[in-house]
Amino acid sequence: MIVLGLTGSIGMGKSTTAKMFTDAGVPVHDSDEAVHRLYAGKAAPLVEAAFPGTTIAGVVDRTKLGARVLGDTAALKQLENIIHPLVRADADAFLARHRNAGESIAVLDIPLLFETGGRNRVDKVVVVTAPAETQRERVLGRPGMTEEKLASILAKQVPDAEKRRQADFVVDTGQGLDAARAEVKAIIAELSGDKSGKAGS
Repeated sequence: MIVLGLTGSIGMGKSTTAKMFTDAGVPVHDSDEAVHRLYAGKAAPLVEAAFPGTTIAGVVDRTKLGARVLGDTAALKQLENIIHPLVRADADAFLARHRNAGESIAVLDIPLLFETGGRNRVDKVVVVTAPAETQRERVLGRPGMTEEKLASILAKQVPDAEKRRQADFVVDTGQGLDAARAEVKAIIAELSGDKSGKAGS
């Protein structure tokens, strides 16, 4: 089974692209969704122990947690040390399940794939991109987003040009949904060909 890492900077259209893989029948593990699930499950008592008062009825309150860790590098690191191993174990279980089911391709949707050293966990990387102006427009259209917040987020992410340079495949969502969908289908076709040994390198 080929493990495909899907990543892209904020506002590039990664979630939309992940759905295109799902729609094409490729199983996708969404790291963000896994965090939501873990915050309502096994991560909750660990987060409460580290940051008392951040859970309500056994579920992590993201607003309260955010108020505690944002802007505090040590607290953020402590939270990452709790969450990252749990998300990774969740992804490993997902891969094992689909490998056993005989799937030929599975996708790990990892927002900070390059930033967190996730490159060694996948066989190939798909980077989702869009023109900087399109990205800015999309992100600033989100509730509560400001120029300052966007600048701060981008400062923590590997630049788009560098991600594209390290990618095996690039999906450009700035050309419209149909074009992006065609790129996703081409990636699946190429990898399926690789799997059966039909495609050249």
